[in-house]
Amino acid sequence: MRRLRRREAVGLAGAALLAPPAFATEPAEPVLLRAIPSTGEKLPAVGLGTARVFDNDDAETDRAALAVIQTLVRAGGRLIDTASTYGDAESVIGKAVAEAKLRAKLFIATKLEEPNESELRRSLTRLQTATIDVLQLHNVSDPKQSLAAFRAWKEQGICRYIGVTSTFHGDFPAVESVLARERPDFVQIDYSITDRAAERRILPLAAEVKAAVLVALPLGRGRLLRKVRGKAMPDWAKPFAASWAQFFLKWVLADERVTAVIPGTANAAHMADNLGALRGRLPDAAERARMVQFVESL
Repeated sequence: MRRLRRREAVGLAGAALLAPPAFATEPAEPVLLRAIPSTGEKLPAVGLGTARVFDNDDAETDRAALAVIQTLVRAGGRLIDTASTYGDAESVIGKAVAEAKLRAKLFIATKLEEPNESELRRSLTRLQTATIDVLQLHNVSDPKQSLAAFRAWKEQGICRYIGVTSTFHGDFPAVESVLARERPDFVQIDYSITDRAAERRILPLAAEVKAAVLVALPLGRGRLLRKVRGKAMPDWAKPFAASWAQFFLKWVLADERVTAVIPGTANAAHMADNLGALRGRLPDAAERARMVQFVESL
């Protein structure tokens, strides 16, 4: 089975030099919330991805996970996305959340490779939780895939929402078929300023069937931060972005069909910087087009 590759700007040499960690300068400034279409429940629009971030269950990783999750909650975030195949990530997250006693403040999403009850029970055990907020079928490639088992688990109260995922563009036709027929609560895809395939295909359908959209790889596996390393933020972007990470995250969030972005990091300072995208205004349509032109010119 294929494993989702979705590493963000973790461990980039000199990444901390791109911009200082940024919480909102005004603590009272409201957090950007987006509604989950199937219920209207509001979710902070920046979360934490964990692919290739917390793979190893060791003391150093445990400390990093605890710091990152505490930073997430302090800044008004809730969403953590993981998967049964992300190494030891579920176990690392489960321990950190339990130690910090933060489960009630978090919105946890995980993924199964198939509708397998053993895999589900393993995830619940590793995450140290009786329920999952979003249970997703990972890497959908079969256009005839049924979500019947996931719906049954939802009816049993094991999960609150169900979803499907893929960052493999060759599988987008299968995702479209399942999304249109099964109408899950969530769909997770990759989307960034330099990778806009989902904009043409998945996002319009998600809006039509009222599925919340989680965006993986909003920083393009770190490529976007590498592209701007050592470059100054243009003056015209400073009214809405305090760092390059916020520049790229806010470009995605300016698409109102997006429910939340989930950049991955094991660095609490990077988590704080990412969460700065929850506050302040988003770029308008003209600014968003200018952002694309700017990045394409680099």
